[in-house]
Order: sequence, then C-alpha cells, then structure tokens
Amino acid sequence: MSSAAEKKEELSINEKIADFIQRNRKGIFTGIILAVILLVVFIAALIIRDKLTVKAVSTVEELNNRYEALRLDINDTSREAEVNALLEELGTFAAKNSGYAGVRSYLIMADMQADMKKWADAEQTWIKAGEKAAKSYLAPVAYYNAAIAAEEQDKLPYAIELYTKSLGLREDFPGAARAQFAIGRLEESQNNHEAAVEAYRAVINNWPAETIWTNLAHSKIIYLSNKK
Repeated sequence: MSSAAEKKEELSINEKIADFIQRNRKGIFTGIILAVILLVVFIAALIIRDKLTVKAVSTVEELNNRYEALRLDINDTSREAEVNALLEELGTFAAKNSGYAGVRSYLIMADMQADMKKWADAEQTWIKAGEKAAKSYLAPVAYYNAAIAAEEQDKLPYAIELYTKSLGLREDFPGAARAQFAIGRLEESQNNHEAAVEAYRAVINNWPAETIWTNLAHSKIIYLSNKK
C-alpha cells in the first residue's frame, strides 16, 4: 500500500471517530461527568471513613483512660455507678463500631469484668471480641483470654476448645506455645494422660524456639511416662 493510500485510510478512520464523537457527544459528555462525580464521591467516602476511624480510635482510647483511672478501685462499692456506666458505654460503642475500635472496646470491657471476677461475663465478652476481630492479630488473644475465663469457672473441656480455637486463627500468635501447653495441662488435670502427652509433644514439635514451654513440656512428658 502506497504512502498516499495509507494517509487516506488513516484520514478515513479519523473521520469516522470524529463523526462518532460528534453524533454521540451528549452521551459521551454525560458519561464523563458521571465518571468524575463517582470519583469525587469515592474520594469523599474514603476521607469520611478515615476521619470516622480516627474519631472512633480516639474515643476508645478515652474509654480506656477512664478504665485505667478506675482500675485500682473497680471493686469499691462507692465507684460502682461509674463502673457500670463505663461498662454500658463500652458495650454500646462496641456494638456500633467495627474494626480495631470495636474489638478494643470489647477487650477493655472484658478486662473490667475479669478484674471484678465476673468470669462468665468476661468469657462472653472476650468471645464477642474474637468474633468481631475475625482473623486479625487480636482474635487469638481474645479467645485465649476467654479460655482463661472458662478455666476460672472450671469449664475445662470448653477452655480446651477455646485454647484450640486461639491456635487456629493466626500462625504468628505469640501466645501459641503457652496455649498449647495449657491444653496439655488441662487434659492432665482431667486424667486424660494420653491426650496430655500428645498436647505437650505438640509444644515441642511446633514451637522448638519457645524454650521455656518446650522444657516444661519435656518435664511433663517424663513425669507422665513415669506414672504408667
């Protein structure tokens, strides 16, 4: 194809594009405007969400500061009204907020209930925190604490279930070896010696760098073996 023919064909294509734009200019212009509006709305939504997140985190830290101020006197009857008011605020705030702020408010609430030895309430609140945390780094912490609360109520099989759940949520859970050892300890306390040995061996096999817990697990295995 000659250069003149190529130029003629190129011109023809450009003319078709120009003609299409001319004939559909209203629709194209409307589409551009809508795209711009959607982009602006999206950016505005991100800005609003970020501001709300910052506000929520700030609020939950204020609630935590109030808890810290009450902590030493949390069982003092003269401050009962303050404690109950804070618990109510934390529960309402947690139910309305997702993400870190919602989880953190449940954790503060559970800590307060634990300080008051209200273990059944603390257990349920820590479970709510775990559910809200999904698979974030706070989820295994919440279920681990719920297991402790279950232990305090002598609900040992359920405590084992909760410790096990804490282990299955994240590989980087820093309390994993301790949770696994707790499973062995609870199985041992129920005279389930085979299950206990299996749990202790899991500590040694899965967390060899956790020397405190692996050494304790070794000692427990030797002790249980000598009891046979």
